[in-house]
Formats: sequence, structure tokens, C-alpha cells
Amino acid sequence: MIVRVYDSENIFQKRIKEFCMITGKEDLLTALIEAYLMEKGTNEFYVQAAEKASEQIAEKTFGELSRWEEQHMEYIQYLYLSVSEDRDIQGFHDFSVRTPSPDTEAGIPVKDLEKKLDMPQYSDERGAVALALNIEGRAFNLYRKLSESATDSNARMVFREMMEQEQKHIDYLNKMREKLA
Repeated sequence: MIVRVYDSENIFQKRIKEFCMITGKEDLLTALIEAYLMEKGTNEFYVQAAEKASEQIAEKTFGELSRWEEQHMEYIQYLYLSVSEDRDIQGFHDFSVRTPSPDTEAGIPVKDLEKKLDMPQYSDERGAVALALNIEGRAFNLYRKLSESATDSNARMVFREMMEQEQKHIDYLNKMREKLA
């Protein structure tokens, strides 16, 4: 049995402290935790962006993106619980609530993106789409790099799937940008 302690104080320097024998699943589990927290950070940003948006279409765009990020989080949680053979959904929920997610899937700190929301060029629909395209494009590139460099083949598959999801976001946003032009 694996006992994991999630270090929410210093989560990005040392995600998991394990007190057991190595099982061979750690690389994938750590990758899933990393992806989950980045998706969580992005979701939190999009929720705040929707609340701050001055135009209804920008609010709708950010709201839709936040729902997609929630779906990504649910997918990653499902994978994590399946791979770890841990069925403690409440424990995972507690971990999610307790653990900060200071970075987005784009590798940009949430705080930095929140500052952009106060800039007028991001408060209308065009600005919202441009900002979201930047985030989703960076997320795509991050997951692409991770899918190419992960040593664990299962982690590579997860990152590839997340990359494909980001491509769907980019396609959605590009269509929206065309409508606004």
C-alpha cells in the first residue's frame, strides 16, 4: 500500500512525499497531479475572468472555457483514481481544495493573468479571445513538449490526450475570432 502525503505548502518543488516501496506508477501519478493542478489553475483564472468581463460575449467565452477546464480536471481525477487504484474520491476532493494551483496550464502564474484582466484590451470579446488563445496555445505547446519528453509511456499518452483537448479549445477560439472580425 502506498501512503502519500501531499505537501501543499511547497507543492511545485516537491509534489509528493512517499513512504513506501516504489511501485513503478509514480511517474504517471505525478504527471497526473501536475496536469490536474495546472488545469485547476486555468479553471480558476477563467472563472475570475468571466466574473470580471465587461461584455457578455467575453463572459460567455471565459465561462465556456472554465467548464471545459472542469471537464479536464474530472478526466484527470478519474485517471488518477483508476491508475492509483485509490477509490477515495473525498480524499482527492480534499487534496484539490487544500492544494494551491498558482500556475495555469500555459505555465503562466495565475496572478500574472489576473493583472491582465484589469487592462482594457482584455475586457471586450476580442481581447478575451486573444488572451484565451494565448493561454490555450501555450498549454498546447506545453502538453506537446511533455508528451514528447515523458519517460513513462502512459504519461506520454495522457499528455497527448490533453494536447488534443487544447487543440479543440484553439479551434473553438479561432472560430469565435473569425466571427468577431
